[in-house]
Amino acid sequence: MPNIKLTADEMRYITLLETLTGAVAKDCIYDPKENRIIFVIRRGDMGLAIGKNGVNIERLKKITGKNIEVVEYADTSEEFLKNLFVPAKVRAVKIINNSNGTSSAQVIVDPKDKGIAIGKNGRNIVRAKLLMKRYFDIDNVVVL
Repeated sequence: MPNIKLTADEMRYITLLETLTGAVAKDCIYDPKENRIIFVIRRGDMGLAIGKNGVNIERLKKITGKNIEVVEYADTSEEFLKNLFVPAKVRAVKIINNSNGTSSAQVIVDPKDKGIAIGKNGRNIVRAKLLMKRYFDIDNVVVL
């Protein structure tokens, strides 16, 4: 687990999520540009975090006034990338170590799920890049 520094607001959001849902958040990123809070949830806690028919997400959204996104944590970069693009069907993940010392990930999704994977204005790609850099030091994420 990388050394992650949370702001006071992000720590409050984690407490709120855990109090409301019983799920354990490993990380929280507030993204003011997209007016969203991204939670990285402990493996196996997604059901708790979302709640029946998304009720917990809706409650968090009402309380914070922000969009809520949850991603299940995984120990490997490949698994974590797959989780980042749920509900899109990820066919394959390729991690490439570039000659300049950077690394990038290619995520191959089912063609009909490409729009879902990319998200409105590329917001899911932005989220994937942010989290992959934070957890696995991967600089770029491309959806094919």
